[in-house]
Amino acid sequence: MLAEATALLLASLTVLTVAGPSGAPQGIRPAVSAVSTAAPAQAPSVTSASAGANPAVAGPGASIPTAHEPRGTALLDSLVARAAPPATVSATVTGQNAELSAAVGAAVDKAALRQSMRAVLADPPAPRSVSNWWSALDGGEQLRAALAAPELVGNLDGVPYAVRDQANRTVLRETIRDLELGLVGGTSRALQTRDDGQLQMLYSIADALGPAEANPHRQLITLDVEGAGKASIVLGDLMTADYVSYLVPGMFISVGGNVVEWVDTAARIYDEQVSWLALLDDSSAPAPRDDAIAASAVGTTPAALAAAMRAADRLAPEEAVEDERPTVATVAWIGYQTPHLLNVGSLDLAYEGRDAIASTLLGLDALRGADQPHVSLLAHSYGTTASMLALSETPARVDALAMIGSPGSPAATVDDLKVTGAVFVGEAAWDPISNSSFFGADPGESTFGARVMSVAGSVDLITEKVLAGSTGHNEYFSPGTESMRNLALIGIGQAELVTDGTERDALRTLALARPGA
Repeated sequence: MLAEATALLLASLTVLTVAGPSGAPQGIRPAVSAVSTAAPAQAPSVTSASAGANPAVAGPGASIPTAHEPRGTALLDSLVARAAPPATVSATVTGQNAELSAAVGAAVDKAALRQSMRAVLADPPAPRSVSNWWSALDGGEQLRAALAAPELVGNLDGVPYAVRDQANRTVLRETIRDLELGLVGGTSRALQTRDDGQLQMLYSIADALGPAEANPHRQLITLDVEGAGKASIVLGDLMTADYVSYLVPGMFISVGGNVVEWVDTAARIYDEQVSWLALLDDSSAPAPRDDAIAASAVGTTPAALAAAMRAADRLAPEEAVEDERPTVATVAWIGYQTPHLLNVGSLDLAYEGRDAIASTLLGLDALRGADQPHVSLLAHSYGTTASMLALSETPARVDALAMIGSPGSPAATVDDLKVTGAVFVGEAAWDPISNSSFFGADPGESTFGARVMSVAGSVDLITEKVLAGSTGHNEYFSPGTESMRNLALIGIGQAELVTDGTERDALRTLALARPGA
């Protein structure tokens, strides 16, 4: 039954991509509550305010394809392959009992479905098309899709984040269970080593999600359990936040080795932004809007998935309960494979990052409709190159871009980037990557047009805090640094309060704060 539902899901996505509007993923074993969460009590609908078509995202060195190019063909091919009868297996089970035949057939079918889903995720439909498709399903159809294909639904930009979170937690929990049973059951040493490494990576994701009652609430909106993995964890509510900041990593950042640390960094940015907004509002820090989210761990069950989808349909962004206090959401985003020493000289992974970043941003745009937040990319190292590719070669745009430790830009100047506000660059004195211009123009050069963001350390004249300096390539996200202060301010649209290390910093008082923050 679930297999049939999955096939229908893939088929509908294929039709959508071809004919629809074109537009431009070693810890201790966690408690069960770490991979399960209550569905949000309230979340906005996925109805998009715009029916306009966006071009799809291109591959390395290619132009942006149009709706008439054979982008949907790959999806159709995967479905044809899925529908083809497994002749070899059928011959093998001929003459055996029906129960064995059914079991083998189901296993083959499951493997084929998984392969088809991964093919779709490798070249997904445009986020706005996905959003329109999801909105057209009734509640029962949405639930069946999420239950039948959680790996697919959980990673499709354009599906509501509450649903993706529940679907991805299902995959996380079930994969952990299967790997644990496999290790106990016994396999070859090589497979045990591989599976143990994968299991530790998944434990790290569960650790990063924290308990169900974590404040701010966390959602797992990207999950790839294969290979080095991918994971994106949101702190806050992407559907209601006034300010959204994506942290884009660079070289050496991996899910298994760094997801907990990356989420901790996003949490520090979140806390700093909330504190600044409270200060700017001349009031105490606002209680996160996520308090409306139920905190009990109910498990990722069909009932929980159904509750998540009911919540996603309950309230449109423009109908949300008005709250004068601005809110934030930060995303610890590891949605692409970052490079290591042996492949960091190539742009191949930057193009992968470009496509993933663009899809992420376009997905948020599709879901928020007329209620768009202030969106920032806070990018480090190789992630700055991927971000600039996304903002120069795809339809994706942001309100602010901050780059620290950048190895260079394929874009010649900020004018080539789709950034409606300011572009900032920060460079530590002893960072060998900054000023290297390895991938093109140096964002730190005055001719590039970016504004300088000081990371050297200073005394904050507004809060009177002593801020530490960042000296090396990996110190920009250290707590208590001038770099972290400035990144937080960029994320909430306070460009004039960002220090640049000049005498003008003495004039950066609350009087320069942007009204309405």
